[in-house]
Amino acid sequence: MRRRGARPQSREIPDKHRINEFINVPEVRVIGAEGEQLGVLSIREALAAAEEAGLDLVEVAGNAEPPVCRILDYGKLKYREQKKAAEARKRSSTTQVKELRIRYSTDKHDLETKVRKAREFLIDGDRVRFQMRFRGREVVYRELGEETFKKISEMLSDVSAVEEYSPLMNQRMAITLVPKSGVKTGVKGESATAE
Repeated sequence: MRRRGARPQSREIPDKHRINEFINVPEVRVIGAEGEQLGVLSIREALAAAEEAGLDLVEVAGNAEPPVCRILDYGKLKYREQKKAAEARKRSSTTQVKELRIRYSTDKHDLETKVRKAREFLIDGDRVRFQMRFRGREVVYRELGEETFKKISEMLSDVSAVEEYSPLMNQRMAITLVPKSGVKTGVKGESATAE
């Protein structure tokens, strides 16, 4: 009977790999340090072989019958896995979609200000969506909205490419710009130039 308040003794399994004494099966198929097949061995023989080599016995296929274990340096395995995970995180950088609203009748200077802000977002690696809304009868000026979008895409053509153009739907039009691949991204406020 356990004392009240006492914690049960447990051996925690390290991470996702079972190693050395945490492998609790009678027999395992063993692959040596150089990749050679050592065959099916009892767990004691496999641990002795790993200890003799000065390495760890690591379970690599626990669902196989019998489980497959490999003699290798567990520290190096963990290091390689961490490097792969860091590289994957680095490659999968998240981009945001920044939205700017304009009108077909937006003044020239206001439009330049919006384009300047969009340029900053694109240089930082974000996508930019310009959205235009028509109210009531303004929908008859759709061509003016398309001309405005065309002007914007030309003004930003050195740092962006048009990813998507949404024609008039429910009184709204939109254009989405993505950064060009040859553009150097910089810290906010720094200038960046196309290569």
